[in-house]
Amino acid sequence: MASPTEHGIILASLMGTETLITWSRSMPRQSSLTDRFGRTVDYVRISVTDRCDLRCVYCMAEDVKFVPRPQLLTLEEMARIGRAFVDLGVRKIRVTGGEPLTRRNVVHLFRELGQLEGLRDLTITTNGTQLHRYARELREAGVTRVNISIDSLHAERFRAITRNGELHRTLRGIDAALETGFRKVKLNAVILKNRNHDEVAELVAFAVARQMDISFIEEMPLGVIDEHDRAEAYYSSDRILADLRRHHELIPTTESTGGPSRYYRIPGLKTRVGFISPHSHNFCDQCNRVRLTAEGRLLLCLGQEHSTDLRAVVRAEPTDDAALREIIVESMKLKPKGHDFDLYTRPIIFRHMNTTGG
Repeated sequence: MASPTEHGIILASLMGTETLITWSRSMPRQSSLTDRFGRTVDYVRISVTDRCDLRCVYCMAEDVKFVPRPQLLTLEEMARIGRAFVDLGVRKIRVTGGEPLTRRNVVHLFRELGQLEGLRDLTITTNGTQLHRYARELREAGVTRVNISIDSLHAERFRAITRNGELHRTLRGIDAALETGFRKVKLNAVILKNRNHDEVAELVAFAVARQMDISFIEEMPLGVIDEHDRAEAYYSSDRILADLRRHHELIPTTESTGGPSRYYRIPGLKTRVGFISPHSHNFCDQCNRVRLTAEGRLLLCLGQEHSTDLRAVVRAEPTDDAALREIIVESMKLKPKGHDFDLYTRPIIFRHMNTTGG
């Protein structure tokens, strides 16, 4: 992590090099965030922890080593950064992990973010294991939507993919979220060939029965894993779509929730089926997102290392939000055109998904 100099300069990581970004207290306050390719950033994902109570095979190594707790941003620092982003025109914040509900007192952060004027959508991505405890508190804090990860509806498969998960806990979390009355509860499933690819129709039926949306995700090559070969396990969105069309008519739509999913409608049903396809249908040209890691690293791209150390800024300038906003604006200059994911080489990104933030 880089640190600011006495002159208010912060070093940002750019593909292994160091780039100088400066702020000036006289800079005018910005109303929006636009990168050098003309894309407007209005969506931030904040990871509150890299820790999780599951160990999903596509998300982390089996011998995962978590970030020491003292290196993490405090919840108050996360709330301050979230406020700065909203001041700059961000309208959607998603809180992620690891598993965000394993972070102690995390509901405090949701309460702080939920009060931000101008924020239209406060979302959580979770594995659902803790939702039966927190669903009502989250809704009262201002959470509008809940995304729940579930990769199999069969207990043994679920345990194999998560390494230690109990399916009934996630199912109980889904029920709790639906009963609580969030604006939207959606399912996410990462599909792996010969692991769960034959369950896509069953997962859609599960979503239809509960009038929920579901998105299928191609595995992203983040971090080195030994559990499976990603190229062999790859199952494209096009193949999933073809499988589902044997059971349902699927009509493409232009609907969006602000993220990368491409949605299809099933005529006569409320359920939408989405596809997040970093390999087969690259979505970088319309990217409107940045990610804040639990350590305070602002990632400008999921699949590149372009980043700025916001932890250094908030600790060097504990009361100067103008400086924080200005460095965020300047960071947009680092946002790359897109990722370079390649299933057939070792990953160029060595951070795992739990470190990146879902």
